[in-house]
Amino acid sequence: MSKGVWNGLAAYALWGFFPIYWKLLHEVSALEVIGHRISWSFLLLIVVILLTRQWKNFRTAALSPKVVGIYFLAGVLLTINWLIYVWGVNSGFIVETSLGYFINPLISVLLGVLFLRERLRSMQWVAVALAAAGVLYLTLTYGRPPWIALSLAASFGTYGLVKKLAPLGSLYGLTLETALVFPMALIYLVFVGTTGTGAFLHQGVLIDILLIGTGAVTSIPLLMFASAARQIPLTMIGILQYIAPTLQFLIGVFLYHEPFDQSRFIGFSLVWLALIIFWVENYLATRAPIQPVPEMGKG
Repeated sequence: MSKGVWNGLAAYALWGFFPIYWKLLHEVSALEVIGHRISWSFLLLIVVILLTRQWKNFRTAALSPKVVGIYFLAGVLLTINWLIYVWGVNSGFIVETSLGYFINPLISVLLGVLFLRERLRSMQWVAVALAAAGVLYLTLTYGRPPWIALSLAASFGTYGLVKKLAPLGSLYGLTLETALVFPMALIYLVFVGTTGTGAFLHQGVLIDILLIGTGAVTSIPLLMFASAARQIPLTMIGILQYIAPTLQFLIGVFLYHEPFDQSRFIGFSLVWLALIIFWVENYLATRAPIQPVPEMGKG
């Protein structure tokens, strides 16, 4: 396999094992975890830019009002997504968080229809309808909407939409996103640290190391993904992206023994069937030969 495929596999595998890492921090509030995740990611990314001597290029590309505005919105959406995910994992909803990333591609497609005037083919609408039926079924059997899954899918789908309109590459983009929300994260961390309500430097060396490590576990798979995206086809990325929620689902069910009864199986199966139809239809559509346009006066 090519280096790009290996990078893609590694990125999605690391994302798939995220629940285990966040579970190690279950005694720390989700808000504090996210504060550290933003802060240490930003510091690590700045170090990468400085070591690779890209600071001048980064500053030139990033510091314009329009670019800052786009990436501030992206940073807020990413923060919301991270917060919901960490809270969901540590509250015993790993299976539901995996559902969010299973339905995320379909949410992204709908956002493309609503905001970018993209058109869906008939079988793509069938896939979307099946996924909606699965969510509706889970809502009826849960007695509530799977709001964790829907919030994750909506926040990350909207983040993807914003990034589609954003001008910077992955490294510069993530650095600017974390830079713009870093002041808020730092203020919060200083507050909980000075009031004695924070975990950092108060709950042992292991917790401190894990909190500092949130920067690496966030940035490394993102940089791997950025490398993979430049080297392998988008269709391959489309296949690989399901590795992460599949691993998360298996971890939730088999490692942490979260409930997955018949009703959940039916709801998830509708979503999985929707994804299969969506992917197969997209694969066949992209491989279909382009029919030549008849010349004037012929046919």
